[in-house]
Amino acid sequence: MAKGEHISMSVVRRLPRYYRFLYDLKENGIVRISSKELSQRMGLTASQIRQDLNCFGGFGQQGYGYIVEQLYNEIGRILGVDVLTPTILLGAGNMGRAVANHMVFEQRGIKLVGIFDNSPRIIGQRIRGLEILPTERIDDVCIENKVEAAILCIPREASSDMVERLIALGVRGFWNFSHFDISLHHPDVLVENVHLGDSLMTLSYKLNQKTE
Repeated sequence: MAKGEHISMSVVRRLPRYYRFLYDLKENGIVRISSKELSQRMGLTASQIRQDLNCFGGFGQQGYGYIVEQLYNEIGRILGVDVLTPTILLGAGNMGRAVANHMVFEQRGIKLVGIFDNSPRIIGQRIRGLEILPTERIDDVCIENKVEAAILCIPREASSDMVERLIALGVRGFWNFSHFDISLHHPDVLVENVHLGDSLMTLSYKLNQKTE
């Protein structure tokens, strides 16, 4: 898609939000919506919505708006949710278990094929029908399933060697809860960092600003 080759990340990061809102509209039986109506629901301007969607070719008709299901499917295709990426999860402690149990991976383009931990207390338990395996088995699972992505829910100090190992096995994307700066050491690898503490402090800032 020629138009989508140089899209800013700010636009890309809004796409999942469009996808969520369109899903709700579709589930509520809304067939068509204008950019103005969508903007009122999402808290964006109609101009912003049109500009964002035009980056990918544009999907609406002037005076008619967007066909909700069609736009939902197109954005899903752009996000890649229709192609399941083989993915493993490292670390089945409290954080890893919560992520594994509560994330609907298949609806977000992810196929979870393995969960790993190095604690004898945890190994052998099952999450989402998958047995938690020892980290010694990572190579076998990655090779067998052609794993492309990894979810890191392991301590920061354990991440450096693990990332090196996974990259050597062909993993090219990380959903990173570990606070280890993967991009600093591997600038060509795709990384989405999740810092819950940063998010909470941002909320704290907003609360304090509002109070002042």
